[in-house]
Amino acid sequence: MTATTPSPTNPYTRANPFPARVAENRPLTLAGSEKETRHIVVDIRGSGLSYQVGDSLGIFARNPAEIVDELLQALGLSGEETVSLAGQTASLRELLARQFVLNRPTKKFVRSLAEKLSPGESRVQLQALCQNESELDAYLHGKDYIDLLRSYPDVSFGADELLGLLGRALPRLYSIASGPAVYPEEIHLTVAVVRFHAHGREKLGLASGHLSRQQPSEPHELPVYVQPAKHFRLPEDPAASLIMIGPGTGVAPFRAFLQQRGALGHTGRNWLFFGEQHRATDFFYEEEFLELQRKGVLSRLDTAFSRDQAQKVYVQHRMIEQGAQLWAWLQEGAHLYVCGDAHRMAKDVHQALIEIAQRFGGMSPEDAAHYVNVALAKEEKRYHKDVY
Repeated sequence: MTATTPSPTNPYTRANPFPARVAENRPLTLAGSEKETRHIVVDIRGSGLSYQVGDSLGIFARNPAEIVDELLQALGLSGEETVSLAGQTASLRELLARQFVLNRPTKKFVRSLAEKLSPGESRVQLQALCQNESELDAYLHGKDYIDLLRSYPDVSFGADELLGLLGRALPRLYSIASGPAVYPEEIHLTVAVVRFHAHGREKLGLASGHLSRQQPSEPHELPVYVQPAKHFRLPEDPAASLIMIGPGTGVAPFRAFLQQRGALGHTGRNWLFFGEQHRATDFFYEEEFLELQRKGVLSRLDTAFSRDQAQKVYVQHRMIEQGAQLWAWLQEGAHLYVCGDAHRMAKDVHQALIEIAQRFGGMSPEDAAHYVNVALAKEEKRYHKDVY
C-alpha cells in the first residue's frame, strides 16, 4: 500500500491530507546552541490515521503571509487576482501561500527576468550568469524572489506569467519520532529549523519554518498524511538486538523504536549512537534516553559531541572505538539502522562498518566490503537506512 492509496486504517492520503493541528511546539536545543531544533507534537485525533515506527509524516507547509505580501508588493500586484491552476480557481495570494516555493528562485524565473531587463550592462551580466550553472548557483545562494525583484525593480510579471515560472511546493517528509503503542493519537517530529540571515533579511526553510511558527494556542490547520516505510521496520523477532546510528535529527525514528520496544516488552538489546555539536545545548531527549537506560530498555548509549573537544568526534569514530563490541553484536544477529544525512554521515558510517569488519572480523578489504554491501544489507537484510 502506498500513501496515496486510501485504506480503512489510513483514510487520509497525500491527495487528501488530514487537517491536523500542532499540540506542542518546544525547543530541544538550549540557549547557546548554534542550531534550532524543535519537538513538534501533531494531534491526529479523529483522523483514523494509524502509523508504525519507521514511517514518515508528510507535511504541507504554507509560506508566511508576510513573505507573500512582500512578493506581491514587489510585483505591484494586489493578490486578489483570480488565477486558475490545475483546474482550480483561487486568488493569487492563496495560491502563492500554499502551492509554491517562494524562498528559492527557479533558474527559469531568473532567465525570464534577464530577458525582461532593458538593454544595458545589467541585462548582459545577468544573461551571462544564466549561461554558467555554477556561477548562477553561487549568485542565487541565500536569495529569494523578493531579493531578485528588489535588485531589478523595473521588471514586472503578470499573475499567470509568474505562476508559470515558480517551483511547485511538495510535501516535506519527517521521520516519526513516537511509538504508536505509546502515542496512538499523536505523531511526534524532531525538526531542525532552517533559519539564517542573508541580503539584509531573515530567511526560513519552507516546512521547518512553517512548523516552528505553529502555536498550539492559535487556530491553525496542518495538512498531513502518513508515508509508510518500506524497509525501515523493527525486526519481526522481539528478541533481536538493534544497533541504531542517528546523529542530529536522525535520532527521531530511534526514539520511536525505543518507545515501541519498551511498551511491547521486546527483550532484544538496544544500542544507540547519537551525535551533535555540544552536549550542554544539543543533547536531544537526554532525560528520556537516560531514563530508558535506567529501565533497561536502552542497553547502551554512545554519544559524539563534535565541538566539545579540540578534535571533532563523530558517530563513526565512536563506532570504531567500540568496534570489537559492535562486531560481536553483528555476529550475534543484531540489526543495524542508520538515519540522517545521506551525503556525508551515512557514507562515513558505511566506511566505518567496512573498517570494523576488517579490524575486528579479520576480513580482507574486499571481503569486508562484500560483507557490508551484500551479506548484511541484501542477503540477511540486517542493514537498514533511512537517509536524506
